[in-house]
Amino acid sequence: MGRGDGTGRLVSPDGADDTGTGILHVDMDAFYASVEQLDDPSLRGKPIIVGAPDSRSVVSSASYEARRFGVRSAMPVGQALRLCPTAIVVLPHFGRYLQVSAQVMAIFRDITPLVEPLSIDEAFLDVRGARRLWGSPGVIARMLRDRVREETGLACSVGVAATKHVAKMASTLSKPDGLLIVAEADTAAFLGPRSVRALWGVGPKASEALEARGIRTIADARDAPRSVLDRALGAAMGDRVWHLARGLDARHVDTERVEKSVGHEETFHEDIADTAILRSELRRLSDRVGARLRSNGWEASTVAIKVRFADFTTISRSQTLPEPTAVGQRIGDAAHDLFDGVDRVLPVRLIGVRAERLRPAGSSAPALWDDDEDWRRIEGALDDAAARFGRGAVTRATLLGSRGGGTLPSSPPAPRLDRG
Repeated sequence: MGRGDGTGRLVSPDGADDTGTGILHVDMDAFYASVEQLDDPSLRGKPIIVGAPDSRSVVSSASYEARRFGVRSAMPVGQALRLCPTAIVVLPHFGRYLQVSAQVMAIFRDITPLVEPLSIDEAFLDVRGARRLWGSPGVIARMLRDRVREETGLACSVGVAATKHVAKMASTLSKPDGLLIVAEADTAAFLGPRSVRALWGVGPKASEALEARGIRTIADARDAPRSVLDRALGAAMGDRVWHLARGLDARHVDTERVEKSVGHEETFHEDIADTAILRSELRRLSDRVGARLRSNGWEASTVAIKVRFADFTTISRSQTLPEPTAVGQRIGDAAHDLFDGVDRVLPVRLIGVRAERLRPAGSSAPALWDDDEDWRRIEGALDDAAARFGRGAVTRATLLGSRGGGTLPSSPPAPRLDRG
C-alpha cells in the first residue's frame, strides 16, 4: 500500500484498460487541510495541522507536507508538533468543510445518481449506467477529477474497479491526486502481493491473527484452506476474507445509506474528577446528539458513552433503549445510567455520547402513550430557536457555567477523521 504521506503511490497511464469496471471510489485528498490551504493561499506548500492549538487535542487532518514527518490524523497535537516543529496549527472550520463537501457530492450526482457517500469527503459511484452519456469508467473518472479541481480548486484520488472493495484499495494506493484503474481481469494480480492489512474491514487484530499463521499477503489468504481462516478469524470474518481475497464483493452502491451512529465528545483542558461537572457535560452532549438525530430524521435504539481517563485508559458502555428515540432528555438519562455504573478511580480526560442503531424517525409502531411528549415539545422549541438564532441561543439553566476546566472543540459532524 502507498504510505499516508503519498510515497509509493501508483497511478494508471492515459488509456489504461478499464474493461469490466464500473465502480469508482473517490476520496478527497487531506480534505480539511486542503480546504484551509485553498482559503488561505499563504498556507499552500506548508506543513499544516488542523486542530485545536492545545497539546491535548488531536489532529483532525494534516497536509501532505506534515504527513511526511509522520503526522497522522487522531494523533495528539503535542506529538505532531514534536514530529514536525515547523507545522502551522490551524483551527478547524467544520461549517466550511460541509459546504465544500456538498459541492463535491453535487458534482458526483451530476455524473450519476448512484452515489453512496461514505463520509464528508469520500463516496462510491456506480457509473455502469452512465457509459452512453459520458464514456467508459476510466474516461468518467478522469472527467470527474478535472471537474472537482476546476469547480472546487481541490484534488481527489479515484480508484476504478469491478467491485467496491478493489476500488477503495485502488484509490488509497493512488493518493494523493491520482487515478488507479484495475481491470476486472487484473483483479487477482492486483490483490495478490498486497498485505492482508490492506483488506477493507480487516483490522489490526485480525491481521495479526493471520500473520501469526504465516498469512501475510492477500495471495497467502487466497491459498489458505478455508478452515484455517475460520480458526484464525471466526466463521463470519473467515468467510469475508475468503471472498475479498478472491476479489469477490457482492455489495452494491447504496444510495440510501445512512450513518450508523451519531456522536459528540469533549476533551477537557484539565482532567475532571467532579461528578456533577461530568454529568452536566453528558447532558449537554446528549442534547446535541438528539438535535442532530432530529435534524436528519433519525431515531436511535442504543445509547453509548465513552470515557477516557487521565492515564489514557478508555472504556465504553452501551444500553439498548425500550423504544427508539431522538429526545435528548431520554438519551441523557441513559448516558447518566451508564456513567453511574463506571468505576472511576482516576479523573476523566475525555467524555462522549453516541446514538447507535439508527432508524428513520416514526418507523416503529406508535405506543399507547408517549412519555416523552412534553420533552418533544420543549426540544422542538429549542430546535426552532437554534434555527433562528444559532445553536446555544437557548440552553438548559443547569448547563450555564457548568463546564469547569474548559473543553476543547466538540467532534465535527463528519463521520470520521479526515484521513485522506
